[in-house]
Amino acid sequence: MITDKKILVIGSGVSGVGAVELLEQAGASPVLYDSNGKLREEEVRSRLPEGSRARIILGALPEEVERETELAVLSPGVPVDLPLVEKLRKNGARIWGEVELAWHFGKGRVAAITGTNGKTTTTTLVGEILKSWFPEVFVVGNIGTAYTREALHMTEKSVTAAEISSFQLETIEDFHPRVSAILNITPDHLDRHHTMDCYIRAKENIAKNQDETDTCVLNYDDEETRRFGEQVKASVLYFSREHILDQGVFLDGSSIVYCDDAVRTKICDISELKLLGTHNYENVMAAVAIAAAMGVPLPNIRETVIHFTAVEHRIEFVAEKKGVAYYNDSKGTNTDASIKAVQAMNRPTVLIGGGYDKHVSFDDWIECFGDKVQWLVLLGQTAEQIAETARRHGFSNIVFAESLEEAVKLCAEKARPGDAVLLSPACASWGMFDNYEQRGRLFKKYVRELSD
Repeated sequence: MITDKKILVIGSGVSGVGAVELLEQAGASPVLYDSNGKLREEEVRSRLPEGSRARIILGALPEEVERETELAVLSPGVPVDLPLVEKLRKNGARIWGEVELAWHFGKGRVAAITGTNGKTTTTTLVGEILKSWFPEVFVVGNIGTAYTREALHMTEKSVTAAEISSFQLETIEDFHPRVSAILNITPDHLDRHHTMDCYIRAKENIAKNQDETDTCVLNYDDEETRRFGEQVKASVLYFSREHILDQGVFLDGSSIVYCDDAVRTKICDISELKLLGTHNYENVMAAVAIAAAMGVPLPNIRETVIHFTAVEHRIEFVAEKKGVAYYNDSKGTNTDASIKAVQAMNRPTVLIGGGYDKHVSFDDWIECFGDKVQWLVLLGQTAEQIAETARRHGFSNIVFAESLEEAVKLCAEKARPGDAVLLSPACASWGMFDNYEQRGRLFKKYVRELSD
């Protein structure tokens, strides 16, 4: 039994707290550890459920705890190659992440979704489609609700849509979704995974335990996911914006079409969608494929798709001030996501970029500006690097800001009536903000404070 083991939960954030809560409810006595010695035990304990008896250790981990640990549960932000994790592994401890832990306690069927971009929108849409047909639906994972917080509430009748990050997929052992999906793969998190090959292998772990009775939804237009489709054990269902498929979901002119055994069914016309940008057509097609594989009737899928609106922080319209439209794309935490946001703009754009350095190139991002991006307002750790890249590509309309509030004010000065202001940083939020949600909500606050 898992609950009989000496369990160490590493990381005191949302995932770590969720893991402790799950383990205690299941009868275990976990130790919660955080290497940040500046944290106070009272502060950490206040995050735990009332009555929790979990032992809390901050700063250095005692050697006896290292030796005794049989199972270590890592929060997503804890690298698997951390010296402590390596030492625990050498001592014989099993290394799990939140997803693996939740899987061992959760029940029912799971649709698991990963990819460099589009995960949140697709998972949210899949969740809404599932709710239109199934009575017991959970939407969990990297989307905001920890998988571990819901696992014990699941039953054999449950269906779950789970957004899974590459960090969470590094520690998969038995996790076995009924439907898996890899939306796309482009360079990201190389500061963590070190090489593209390691990043790709982590993403592919989502289908590691699937067999021929399961379904893996893949992007036919992505070279890496199409290659993976040739070797995965699960039955593959592709979606494509660029090709007509004999089996799968594709864009035929302006129609999103589902083809099953040569029978074509039009789901909707893209003009019926409330989502902005061609990348969202891909998200919708992926959601259609996932939901169909989970057994939702096509009429239910259509009704949900055409009424679905954009999720918060993903090309989210905020307000119009003095004829300028402001959009919050704080979830654009890498260049590929931000490129899609820029491409979705249908007017001259003042762009806010910059943030935490994930050791990626910004060349493709700058090249996508074309005549659309009029000014680039930069802040954060990567501001100088982005500016150098922009100048190398001949783009010189650059201003620097010390804060997001200043950046919004600069944008208001530079933008003209009929323009758009877009927060799509192409970088993570760490260093200046707790997360991209905080960055996006502050952006919306500063925009709404601008005079009309």
